[in-house]
Amino acid sequence: MANPTKIAFLDLVTPHQDLESELLAVVKKAFSNAGFIGGPMVEDFEREFAAFCDARYCIGVNSGTDALRFAFMAAGVKTGDIIITVPHTFIATTEAISQAGAQIAFVDIDEQTYTMDPVKLCEYLQTKCDFDKSTGHLVERSSKHRVVGIVPVHLYGQTADMDPILELAEKYNLFVIEDACQAHGAEYFSKKTNSWRRAGTMGKAAAFSFYPGKNLGACGEGGAITTNDEAMAKHMKMIRDHGQAKKYYHDIEGYNGRLDSIQAGWLSVKLRHLAKWNESRRTLAHRYHELLSEAKAAVVIPMEAEWTKGVYHLYVVRVQDREALQAHLAEAGIGSGIHYPIPLHLQKAYENLNYKKGDFPVTERVAAEIVSLPMFPQLKQDQLHEVAKCVKDFAATRVS
Repeated sequence: MANPTKIAFLDLVTPHQDLESELLAVVKKAFSNAGFIGGPMVEDFEREFAAFCDARYCIGVNSGTDALRFAFMAAGVKTGDIIITVPHTFIATTEAISQAGAQIAFVDIDEQTYTMDPVKLCEYLQTKCDFDKSTGHLVERSSKHRVVGIVPVHLYGQTADMDPILELAEKYNLFVIEDACQAHGAEYFSKKTNSWRRAGTMGKAAAFSFYPGKNLGACGEGGAITTNDEAMAKHMKMIRDHGQAKKYYHDIEGYNGRLDSIQAGWLSVKLRHLAKWNESRRTLAHRYHELLSEAKAAVVIPMEAEWTKGVYHLYVVRVQDREALQAHLAEAGIGSGIHYPIPLHLQKAYENLNYKKGDFPVTERVAAEIVSLPMFPQLKQDQLHEVAKCVKDFAATRVS
């Protein structure tokens, strides 16, 4: 029988206890003026998060899923249009595509970074699509539908390789919406601009989730969209609020997708600590790297590409017998997770897309081997050493 958990996979209690007085002050403020929806707390957070991301605009919304969906809608997606993404991500990425009326096309991931492989993206665009010069649209050959956009997912806190993706998007007249739901504060070095750029500033827009377990997490649901496009920002503000730019004047039909004031206030409090928390995650990740390098014959540790400064939302390793490692960790009272065990193209929800096993071999191989180890800013060094030792002890039994 497994021991009681002594090292949690994620600790959401300690940071809230540490910030309790500041968080409760937000509630008291909302109670004092009954400002529960919209208003200064939401506007303040939007301004602060935009500045954090180096973006011109931020639009607070109800969730990361809404953030993606509203961005697609504001980008002009029409029913039947195709948007390209990866099968190794949480289903919210693709739900938002479908819910915006578009169709999903997958390309495989890079085996080292677990993000969109630009080579596979190029292959899809060149071998499965034709460019209609008369309309300026890319058309998928088999379905005859327009291909309009690309959604690179900045996974586990690492950015996708954006330069080649953006170059292909420009060549084929496609928009890029970043799924930055796991990448608050992550950076990418663009050789094209010779500068470091924050996740959320490279595409036409970007989506962030503030689900409680994120690097910047609300105390409930929450999300945001960043963009440098003023017209798009205005459109998304209307979409989130029933299509109204002015109360009871509805220019379009929208959604109830607002970020509530108390959540925004809590996010403002936490945002002041995010840089420190991210740096703590990086320090912990690099120590994991050092300790687990001794087990490299049996454990694949995360690779941080030279063009990314990751924020380690998750610390994900790969082993041949994942279930055995998780059982070994559980026996020692150590929590773990899997992100994500079944690729989206093999999920029952997407049987209608007619993908089959073997279509995306890198994703399928990775999905069968990944294990997420404990990773949160308050993880203590002795706890990290204990996790690493447990993994190394397991690895030693797997090397002949």
